[in-house]
Amino acid sequence: MRVVLGSDHAGFPMKDAIKEQVQGLGHEVHDVGTFSSDKSVDYPDWSMKATSEIISNRADRGILFCGTGVGMSISANKVPGIYAALCNSEYAAKMSRLHNGSNVLVLGSRTIGLDLARAITEVWLATEPEGGRHLVRRQKIRLYEEESLKIEVSTCGSGGRVVVIEHPLIQHKLSIIRDKSTSVKDFRELVQEIAGLMVYEISRNLHLEEIDVETPICPTKAFSLSGKKLAVVPVLRAGLGMVEGILRLVPNAKVGHIGLYRDPESLKPIDYYCKLPNDIGERDIFVLDPMLATGGSASASIAHIKRFGGKRITLVCLIAAPEGVEKVSREHPSVDIFAAALDNGLNEQGYIVPGLGDAGDRLFGTK
Repeated sequence: MRVVLGSDHAGFPMKDAIKEQVQGLGHEVHDVGTFSSDKSVDYPDWSMKATSEIISNRADRGILFCGTGVGMSISANKVPGIYAALCNSEYAAKMSRLHNGSNVLVLGSRTIGLDLARAITEVWLATEPEGGRHLVRRQKIRLYEEESLKIEVSTCGSGGRVVVIEHPLIQHKLSIIRDKSTSVKDFRELVQEIAGLMVYEISRNLHLEEIDVETPICPTKAFSLSGKKLAVVPVLRAGLGMVEGILRLVPNAKVGHIGLYRDPESLKPIDYYCKLPNDIGERDIFVLDPMLATGGSASASIAHIKRFGGKRITLVCLIAAPEGVEKVSREHPSVDIFAAALDNGLNEQGYIVPGLGDAGDRLFGTK
């Protein structure tokens, strides 16, 4: 791992000691300074030097030092894509990685001793972030940065996005399909409507190209989807319920199909059919799997598509469980996951709780 270190004059002595420790643990260290405790310097300058190394992907993580650690943590967290944690215990260091995905550790040289600082550093470097609901919460922070600053925030190696679409219309319709008394006809129509509403969010990053248009008044510049190469790939059979809703808005998309079923004992996916467009590698691909439960079927479907050359893949679900999100994110870290809801988890039968039951049965009136 590439670790960048930075400090002001007050943090310099501890930085020098921790530098030796990090190198001893086998990591590559880049020290941006300061290089003496004799001259007073301004902590924001050294914080920015260090964090720029992470944002530019020249470092994977960073450790910052000042007297209390407060100044370094405040200045570091002004940089989009930097998630700095001021830690005074091993537990805080572990949780800052496990739950919060911190990419910068901040230590106060005048508030903790060197032995504790070394213990905190070792735990922080050794801990990897958890997925599931913690991944979703971290993603919300990143999305807030993007929306408020109007820029795309670097993932800093965290992989694809997990986006829960909380639009009121989607949530309203979702509550109706959760209801066990909703008829097959209404359930089927509502699933299509929800899928159509989700298109606005899942297609947000499609590329546009400028074109010339002649209006009834005068010529003007307008925008068109670049290439218009889209593919919709439902996971049979429940995924079929989402196809029509998406095609109403992107009617030129080609449709592939992947057939899998879940072994009732092992809960593992078993494939029986796969038919994709010949030019799948050139297309933006929406994989449709209404219920992301264990994640087995979705992950296997994405693996199928990759074997056929698919690259730009997005997974679209109605309801997801943390277990499924974690599996897909771990096995396919570049794939974005969009869902209308993230539920509590799975029961002993592998169904999402509270969920909506078996989406395929409710779509097609079978048991």
